[in-house]
Amino acid sequence: MGKLIYAAITSLDGYIEDKVGGFAWAMPDDEVHSAVNRLQEDIGTFLLGRRMFQTLQVWEEFYGKTDLAKVMRDYATLWHGTDKVVFTKTLDEVSTSRTRIERIFDPETIRRMKADADHDLSVGGAELGATALRAGLVDEIHLFISPVMVGGGKAALPEIKETRLELLGQQHFGNGVVHLHYGVRNG
Repeated sequence: MGKLIYAAITSLDGYIEDKVGGFAWAMPDDEVHSAVNRLQEDIGTFLLGRRMFQTLQVWEEFYGKTDLAKVMRDYATLWHGTDKVVFTKTLDEVSTSRTRIERIFDPETIRRMKADADHDLSVGGAELGATALRAGLVDEIHLFISPVMVGGGKAALPEIKETRLELLGQQHFGNGVVHLHYGVRNG
């Protein structure tokens, strides 16, 4: 059985994008990127909303390139080798490897995917992550908190009923980023 993991790089005030949709402030240095890569190593399937998929599909182009930093080559290899499910009503096709489109994010289907999985799954994107959190599907949350406040934008976490979390780990990075790892107590 796999766990469903939600991970986000966020500002200190809780946003993954600023008011104009930018996130350049969230670009990880090599140390943080390596930690994100380690987190992704146990993921067998990425569950992605359309916008998150379109942001991340550049990693398909990076796959196999030798002129990139090692952390980028490593992530491109992880991306290429991981199954991807894109939840979208607007895309008709995708050009990345191991990728399929689903029209509806059905909680029961996701529960079955978790039950049948040999590896963990991740849910990417604030909107799809919010849907999964509200449905009680998320087992763990990883927040990489950047030392910046952006004053508004797209929230990393949704408004949700009270949900108890258990701190499973924390890590501090030289650039001021803090990684908080929580278990979600669903039910």
